[in-house]
Amino acid sequence: MTGKGRPSQPQRRLLAAAAALVYVIASQISPSWTAEAAWPMTRRGVAIGSCVFSACAAGACLQIVTAGNECLVERFGKYDRKLLPGWHFLFRPFEAVSFHATTREQVLDVAPQQCYTLDNAPIKADAVVYMRIVSTEAARYNVQAVHNAILNLCLTQLREEVGKLTLDESFSSRERINTALLRSLNSVCHQWGVEITRIELQNLEPSQVILAAMELQMAAERRKRAAILQSEGERTTMVNEAEGGASAALMAAEADRKSIVLAAEGEAERQRVEAKGIKDAVETVASAIAQRPGGPGEGAADKESIEAAVQFLSVIRYMEMNSKFASSDGTKVLMLPSKDR
Repeated sequence: MTGKGRPSQPQRRLLAAAAALVYVIASQISPSWTAEAAWPMTRRGVAIGSCVFSACAAGACLQIVTAGNECLVERFGKYDRKLLPGWHFLFRPFEAVSFHATTREQVLDVAPQQCYTLDNAPIKADAVVYMRIVSTEAARYNVQAVHNAILNLCLTQLREEVGKLTLDESFSSRERINTALLRSLNSVCHQWGVEITRIELQNLEPSQVILAAMELQMAAERRKRAAILQSEGERTTMVNEAEGGASAALMAAEADRKSIVLAAEGEAERQRVEAKGIKDAVETVASAIAQRPGGPGEGAADKESIEAAVQFLSVIRYMEMNSKFASSDGTKVLMLPSKDR
């Protein structure tokens, strides 16, 4: 529009073309329409079209970034700025979003790959990689296709780490392989603006031939362990029986010793009591003999009195023994000592 409110030359041409188009369409619909009647409608259509075009242009320049994402903007093909979560306006077509990435932790699945252990055993291994983009600019401009680069790097490092171990060691060294992979990948991915937070080795699958050989080995190992356990059980049983027999023998010997000692002590006590009784009997008889008429007197037993007492007691004992012999069925003749003997 000019300063007096009149349309400029290009605007008049646009309005004229629109009026002609409306007139042609209206004449086909109703022959009674004229150019003067179509002019107000033409101006209204042009205004509405201008508003629609402006709204479409504004919508095309609006860029919305959701939470947890970031965008990189290039102006004339050169990096200009980074867009954080929110609403942003771009000056299209001079500016464009060149890279869209998430800052959340991502999971990359490493497909099973054929690997070979240190003892040349074929084995398939797969893993899961947990990563996070910490620098969107580095992930865009320092490497092409960052996800594919990390996957290929993980595959090569996985083959290398498995190749350092034997087959038996690989099954028991998952944590060691995970740690080595995490360290080697972070050393490279740091310059790509990516942080590897965790790597988990999922499966280690040997070939069918190796599995069959391992099953045979495990069966043989179990039979060996069973035989060892059985022999150890038998040895323990024999040792326990031997120890029990030795303990029983020692206890029996100890019991025999104690019984012998007790029997000896009892015999010694019996002999002591018997000797004391014989002594008392001899003293009593000797004292009685000493008190006979013509003897030495009371309490003064002499040698002859003692000898007489001993002989008297001996005869009594002899007679007691002969009475025992006489009471037995096999005794036929008894010999009695005379006075001279």
